[in-house]
Amino acid sequence: MKRVKVALLGAGFIADIHMESYTRFVPEAEVVAVYTRNAEKAKAFADRHHIAQHFSSIDELLQQVEVDVVDICLPNFLHKEATLKAAAAGKHIIIEKPLAVTLEEADEMIAACEAANVKLMYAEELCFAPKYERARKLVEEGAVGEIYMLKQSEKHSGPHSDWFYDVSQSGGGVLMDMGCHGIAWFRWMLKNSKAVSVTASMKTVFHKNRTRGEDNSVVIIEFENGVTGVVENSWAKQGGMDDRSEIHGLDGVAYADLFTGNSVLAYSKNGYGYAMEKTDTTIGWSFCIFEEAFNQGYPQELKHFIECVQHDREPLVTGKDGRAVLEIIYAAYASAGQGKRITLPFNQQVAKPIDLWLHPTSTTK
Repeated sequence: MKRVKVALLGAGFIADIHMESYTRFVPEAEVVAVYTRNAEKAKAFADRHHIAQHFSSIDELLQQVEVDVVDICLPNFLHKEATLKAAAAGKHIIIEKPLAVTLEEADEMIAACEAANVKLMYAEELCFAPKYERARKLVEEGAVGEIYMLKQSEKHSGPHSDWFYDVSQSGGGVLMDMGCHGIAWFRWMLKNSKAVSVTASMKTVFHKNRTRGEDNSVVIIEFENGVTGVVENSWAKQGGMDDRSEIHGLDGVAYADLFTGNSVLAYSKNGYGYAMEKTDTTIGWSFCIFEEAFNQGYPQELKHFIECVQHDREPLVTGKDGRAVLEIIYAAYASAGQGKRITLPFNQQVAKPIDLWLHPTSTTK
């Protein structure tokens, strides 16, 4: 079968992970072009990954290169523009989390893709992470009985790029960056049961001099089927990445740890090279991760999306799922801002979700 041609938008950390995943695990796809706003960075990325063409204009890329899929790994505030341009050009779209900055943007993006008859595939890798998938299948086999609570946490010491800390570009702090993972995973585990209420607490505890965004958050979600979801996120956790989940049922419990539980525990007097994401030193005791991208589900996710394009299938995770996650994030910011439980559906018009926390009196009707 003909290989699917991919244009990669972005040249940062997540773009590197996508490239590794395509190159090593998705032979059905071929990345033929890369775009980033800085022409020098675009060329450097293309040279490093042996990509034939590089651009600093999305319009030029879409006009000059024949592609089937546009893979968007750009900062949050650029998601809408890139999606609308790709849809107008008739290209299927893979988009990194979060789907958009605002619900209005999300609705416009979904509508544009539906009108153009192209797939909008929401890249939530936790729905494909092998260990999380094994835990989900245990549940389907009846291992833990009826679920009454789900917990998921993702924590590290802060993002790689400066734009994450600028709420005008990101739309929010750690909840927008990492909370979306846990929320999407809850919906995946519960077969998209609707969220009916959200209660949240958030603070800026570590990066006070760098951002107005929250760097520590706890969100409690009540779902229509009676299950409680607790998602914890932090940019204040030292010692490298932490990503784990708990599934609590009436007949059992299951735990899944993506990083420290999938690593080599090592001690080094002098330190060594790369250990795991966000580890700032390898001197002393450290967790040395192996097959990091694979264990997080990136290759499996991208392989699934490429096969959906090849065989015209509905993806397991779509733009509508990304929109549902964003609505819950809105409710969480509103809950933290107002200090009360927020019921869903919820759709308060704001410039960015974090305004519901930073300026609750001006956004509350």
